[in-house]
Amino acid sequence: MEIPILQIDAFTAEAFKGNPAAVCLLDLSRPGDQSEWMQRVAAEMNLSETAFIVPRSIKKDGKKDGFDLRWFTPEVEVPLCGHATLASAHALWETGKLAVGEEARFHTQSGWLIARRVGKQIELDFPSLPVREAALPNEIREALGVNPRYIGRDHNYLLELESEEAVRGLRPNFESLRKNSTSGVIVTARASTAPYDFVSRFFASYAGIDEDPVTGSAHCSLAPYWAERLGKSEMVGYQASARGGVVGVRLSGDRVLLSGEAVTVLRGSLLC
Repeated sequence: MEIPILQIDAFTAEAFKGNPAAVCLLDLSRPGDQSEWMQRVAAEMNLSETAFIVPRSIKKDGKKDGFDLRWFTPEVEVPLCGHATLASAHALWETGKLAVGEEARFHTQSGWLIARRVGKQIELDFPSLPVREAALPNEIREALGVNPRYIGRDHNYLLELESEEAVRGLRPNFESLRKNSTSGVIVTARASTAPYDFVSRFFASYAGIDEDPVTGSAHCSLAPYWAERLGKSEMVGYQASARGGVVGVRLSGDRVLLSGEAVTVLRGSLLC
């Protein structure tokens, strides 16, 4: 059986930038526990995330009740992933499994997530994840080599540094992070160059990803954090990884609307 799979660069309008994700389009759930098979596929793809989409039941009007969506790094399943959700919506529209004007609705571990086309942009409706002030373990502080202005935590640590240059110049000890961290670490600062409001980087060594190129889910915490400090609800963030990527954010109550573009770079089939 051949299973369609695409590789898509998310949060970029240019190929080989942004964050690559593999998107596996399944017609039906595989028999038994799918987790082991999905994890093996994700390890084979060896990208920061591989997404797996399965159509849900057909409603009375003949339309699908959205899609089940799961995300795997090469080592673990994760509960929320922005760039692979954006890539998944892009894949459904590009392959004709959804009409371009139709919203993509995903049932996930983090509840229902919705993606819409807004011109060239894809807009994701995600939960807001504000951080609370927290202490940073000395082992993580030493692995990063930083003295943050602010330390907060939700699912991940969020550290504000003194400048964009400090964020860009950070050289973590990844071996130490792998040993001592059990969650992701966001580092951020106000942007010094237009049109960006803030810059960030994201380290997830605990999940087998030393540095994620562009992290949509991290912006669910970055958006409320910078909204409070900058006094604005709509902003543009730049994730300053080697590949780089642009994420638009807009606060809407207890939700964050993330926006970006996507480019397909590979189409193929799994033969297993």
